Amino acid sequence: MTMERRLIINCDDFGQSKAMNQAIQHLLEENKASSATIMTVTPGFEEAASWTARRRQPNVGLHLTMTSEFEALRWSSLTGHPSLHDQSGQQYATVQEFEQKAETGAVLKELDAQYERASKAGIPVSHVDNHMGSLYGMETGRSLIPQMLWKTSRWRLPARLFRYIHPEDPLLSSLSNIERPVALASSLADMLGVPIPDYLLSHPFPVVEGETYDSFKQSLIDKLYRLPEGVSETYVHPGAEDAWMLANIPNWEKRVWEYRLLFDDDFAYGLRDAKVILTDYRYVEENLKRPRIRSAVKLMKAMAQK
Repeated sequence: MTMERRLIINCDDFGQSKAMNQAIQHLLEENKASSATIMTVTPGFEEAASWTARRRQPNVGLHLTMTSEFEALRWSSLTGHPSLHDQSGQQYATVQEFEQKAETGAVLKELDAQYERASKAGIPVSHVDNHMGSLYGMETGRSLIPQMLWKTSRWRLPARLFRYIHPEDPLLSSLSNIERPVALASSLADMLGVPIPDYLLSHPFPVVEGETYDSFKQSLIDKLYRLPEGVSETYVHPGAEDAWMLANIPNWEKRVWEYRLLFDDDFAYGLRDAKVILTDYRYVEENLKRPRIRSAVKLMKAMAQK
């Protein structure tokens, strides 16, 4: 029996800037994207939060943000703990710095503060994910996934993780010895009652050498026809064309491409022709929760394996 192929297209970095807000709001209004995740520490948060709360937008999640990567557009944490900031008083520019210097207790308080700010702003938070993967331990091996999942379970929300690795994914399939950490993380999510998608699919954040809008579009359309069965998520960072952003934010041209792509008739045709169902985290929450006791047994077996 052939399973459905469902795809979540999540707009990361909602609230980062006015140009990001303009693009993401437009995409959500026209149902061209499945969902977005909002950053509570960034300059455009209040504008994005006001729009979301006013509409009671049901598909906006929380983009837990511990890093501030752009020289021209910086932000700080909500709690102000010194271990969460560099010498400028802003969040760290790199994930490596965060993993090396952030105190775990301070991180947990910051996660709570970011969730509380979103909730108090009237946002009906739909799910949780993490900006730049700073909590995943990909740079130094210091993973805060258990802490993130514990918080997410207390908030009774789904989370962006995954239980399978798609062999064609350019990022995840290239990482060595990733199978056991994925099995542990997905089993822990199941045990804590945190629903997660089946797959996470990536594509390069910057413009790669020789890439054009048309080649980028074709590469994403091709992926629709090779999408695995089950529920996959991919993420985009759409932004409206903005002169200051183009001049000051690296790879802003790619942000404009991603905005354009989701309104492109060719992409819409590809979704229909490949029989891909655009879905969101409400489907994940309602259909992908696993039995907790069985998941605990699975987690213990995974932990026992070397």
